[in-house]
Formats: sequence, C-alpha cells, structure tokens
Amino acid sequence: MFDMIISFESFLFLMVASFLAGFLDSIAGGGGLISLPAYMLSGLPMHMVYACNKFAAACGTTIATLRYYRNKMVDIPVGLTAAAGAFLCSAIAAKIVLILNEHTLKTMMLVILPVVAAVTLMNKNMGSENQSHQFSQRKKYSLAFLIGGLIGFYDGLFGPGTGTFALIGFCLILKYDMRTATGNAKFLNLASNYASLVVFILAGTVYWAVAIPAAACNIIGNYLGAGVAIKKGAAVIRKMLMVVIVLLFFKVLSEFFL
Repeated sequence: MFDMIISFESFLFLMVASFLAGFLDSIAGGGGLISLPAYMLSGLPMHMVYACNKFAAACGTTIATLRYYRNKMVDIPVGLTAAAGAFLCSAIAAKIVLILNEHTLKTMMLVILPVVAAVTLMNKNMGSENQSHQFSQRKKYSLAFLIGGLIGFYDGLFGPGTGTFALIGFCLILKYDMRTATGNAKFLNLASNYASLVVFILAGTVYWAVAIPAAACNIIGNYLGAGVAIKKGAAVIRKMLMVVIVLLFFKVLSEFFL
C-alpha cells in the first residue's frame, strides 16, 4: 500500500484536475494549464509535480492518439517527421534559454499569444477541410519538419501550450483539417512526452501513489475528449482552441506581473 504525502482532499482535487486536463488536452492541447497548477497546490515537491504530470499526460495522450489513429485522423509519416524536428530544435532552444532571461521570454509570449488568437479568429475557414494533398510528399515532409522544429523550439524555450501550437501549425502551414491536425499534434506530443518521462522515471521522481490514479483519470478524460473531437469536428476544436489560448495568455500575464 502506498503512503500518501498529501491530504485526501488534495488527492481528490488532483484526480478531478487530471480528468479535466486530459479532456482539454485531447481536443486542443493545453492540459498542463489545468494539471500543473493543481499539482503545485497539492504541496508535492516540484520534481514530483513535473514527473507525475508527465506520467499522467503520457498515458492519456497514448489513448487519445490511438483513438485518432483508429479513426484515420493521424498522418503517421508526417507526425514522425515533425517529431524529429521537434527534438532537434528543442535542444537548440534549451541553449538559448540560458542566454535569455525569464522576463524576456514572458514578454515575447505576451506579444505572440494575441497574434495567434487574432490569426485563429480571422481564419474562420482554418481547418474546415483537408487540403494537405496539394503538397508533394517531399514538400509535406519538409513542412512537417519545419512545424516540428518550430514547436520543439517553443517547447524548449517556454513550454506551455505546445500541443495547441502544433495543432495550429498543422492547420495553417500544412492545410490539414482540424480533426487530422489534432491527431498529428497528439502524435508529436506522444513522442516528446515519452522522451521526458523516461528521464523522470530513471531519476526516480515519479510519485506512483499519485501518478497512477492520476494517469487513470487522465486516460478517461483523453478518451472522452477525443470522442467529442471525432464526433463534433472542427467546430468544437476551434472553440476549445480559443479557450486554451486565453488561459495561456492570462497565465503568462499573471506570471509576468508577479
């Protein structure tokens, strides 16, 4: 039997947060905007916060990715190419972070997020249909690597909302419909999640008493969220996308002034 180092109330709160994070993340990314603050409020040490969150997210994303794959909503070669670009540029960005201070990074995000929101709102037909077939295979893979590189660079530089920006990238650059773009984004997230998770497991920072039940709740949230995205399509994904962008903006804004 596991010994709990947090209160029962905090445990229940984390389970609800993990479910909601999984539901949101499966549709438009940004689940960490819900789960990470919840973990931090629980009183867990920060190394456990990130490890438990990553374990739950990796498990939930696996289920969502499989569901999208079974519904033919994932372009695997494109997803793999994007993942390769993400890994490479994430490492480069990590070095740049050592040069830039945190205030500069947050200032950049306060400029970028309103622009992303405006582009999403103005492009009302973004992701309404799959037009990726207009690209040759060579160009498609090149653009996928570019998307992965940009997302990986952002992930290494800042982090929150990576899946959301991946979704937007697949829609705007490669002209995928919202449903397929969401599936491709999950595939990219899956690769990065497991890469990070291996590091946390080897370091022994995963607090299994919380991580395992949180993963179960996250899986349920991801499964149900993916079902909503599959059935409702672009309309619900676009709405959830704007919710994530707004949440992300206010998160950065609060951290900027605090």
